[in-house]
Amino acid sequence: MKHWFRLGDLELLVVSDGVMRQDAGAVFGLVPRVMWEPHVPDLDAKYRMSMGLNSLVVRSQGKTILIDTGTGSKRFRAPGAISTEESGHLIDNLARAGVEREAVDVVVNTHLHFDHCGGNTISEDDLPVPTFPRARYLIQKGEWEAATHTNERTRGTYLAENFEPLADAKQVDLIRGEVEVAKGVRVVPAPGHTEDHCVIELDSEGEYALYVGELAQHTVMLERLAWISAFDILPLVSLETKRRLTERALERSALLISVHAPYPGLGRLRMDGDRRRWETEKTNGADL
Repeated sequence: MKHWFRLGDLELLVVSDGVMRQDAGAVFGLVPRVMWEPHVPDLDAKYRMSMGLNSLVVRSQGKTILIDTGTGSKRFRAPGAISTEESGHLIDNLARAGVEREAVDVVVNTHLHFDHCGGNTISEDDLPVPTFPRARYLIQKGEWEAATHTNERTRGTYLAENFEPLADAKQVDLIRGEVEVAKGVRVVPAPGHTEDHCVIELDSEGEYALYVGELAQHTVMLERLAWISAFDILPLVSLETKRRLTERALERSALLISVHAPYPGLGRLRMDGDRRRWETEKTNGADL
């Protein structure tokens, strides 16, 4: 299994829920296929691309915090443009790393789309129940409202079984805006993908990292601000959010944790002349 690593006083572990395959044209939105296809070498016969499902465990001040939960192990009927057959491994991979479900104190969802919160719940006796029985689940209030009041565009990705059982179990804390979860772990609004989407800043002993959520679905989209997914409901807001957060990442040489990059999704943005370049974090041959 992969190893813990440190960021200042924080202990971090990237844990995979597996991979899903999603329509590449939708991922890249208005970007012409002739431009994005060279960056996606693993297209299948249905023009679906492989997307990682990288969750993050953070230990701070005795708290164990889990950020995002992948698609989860519950089986659901996915649209033909999406395949989740290779996902649903989060619980097993957590256990292999020594993190039992009962040990998780806090779960933070960057937003409530199925590929970021599906592992919030598991099936017991054919009913969805909270996966982490002791955890408080932190969710932006506006995101909760959007997920529980869907429209024709959003109802396909907000699946009630991933979050409503949390409220039934009284394990939900609805938050507003920027919130410090524990020392060095901060939820930060990052609107665009959804109106109340957020990212997670990790800041300790002068070291800085950013769990990017859906700020970008592919690392090339961190390099190119105008490459914005068709799934973003506020694309022009996404543009400005991405500009602000990537400029901060460049200034602080941030370690970036990309949810949908190949596991473990770690890298940094560097300037190459006047262009941004993603550099995958070197691991010296060791697993992170």
